[in-house]
Amino acid sequence: MRISISQLKSMKQRGEKITILTAYDYITAKIIDEAGIPLILVGDSLGMVVLGYESTIPVTIEEMLHHTKAVVRGTKQAIIIGDMPFMTYHTSISDALRNAARFIQEGGAQSVKLEGGVTVAETVRSIVSCGIPVMGHIGLTPQSIHQLGGYKVQGKTEETATRMLEDAHALEQAGAFAVVLETVPTPLATLITQSISIPTIGIGAGIGCDGQVQVISDILGLFTDFVPKHAKQYAKLADTIRATVTEYDKEVKNGSFPTEEQGFSMDESILDKLK
Repeated sequence: MRISISQLKSMKQRGEKITILTAYDYITAKIIDEAGIPLILVGDSLGMVVLGYESTIPVTIEEMLHHTKAVVRGTKQAIIIGDMPFMTYHTSISDALRNAARFIQEGGAQSVKLEGGVTVAETVRSIVSCGIPVMGHIGLTPQSIHQLGGYKVQGKTEETATRMLEDAHALEQAGAFAVVLETVPTPLATLITQSISIPTIGIGAGIGCDGQVQVISDILGLFTDFVPKHAKQYAKLADTIRATVTEYDKEVKNGSFPTEEQGFSMDESILDKLK
């Protein structure tokens, strides 16, 4: 049975930290789910770490649904959050409802995530009113990267910090069940966490948040184009994979792979008749 949205609010009230990881495929999702991670985000970060785009902006809803389905098939307990990609909830509330519903009906997700605060509050309220749980996302919002002028820390001035606090309250009032705080100064993230009743999920927002989310490719050391400051590499799987592939290539070329152990036998009398 999957964890429920209501359980997350109880976790905040108990002071129990919430762990979230991204996943984009069946195998990874299965491992994360078996490890007991309560929420899995099918993030539009797949644009960079899976599809090789320069940002999240080119990601389409069809690509998101394709990967969401795979993640859902690999899980039994975790809440699956579908990340609504660029311009799938901006043009109108009706478009937003239609696209959010696709994540639930077609993708099999249990919730969706939207970027923005006050500007998307009415959209969030409409989606929630249709029975679809929504996670908010404020601070550094990658879909707005051109407007923000790059991947910079958000909320360092009084004006931007005030706006972010307003965004968090707007999402709470609109019915969001949680809000991601990305690349936000630790003191501000802590203040926001203390100011709202829904869980805050930090990524580069410090220890004061109710939970943390990381991109699985970052913590495994798989994505090597760059390592975000907020990420900790718990492993360096890119090095392991590179060494493994090199060893495989060497053994194929020198004839030491495959061996009889990897082969299959047959009745020699049948082989004699074929000669």
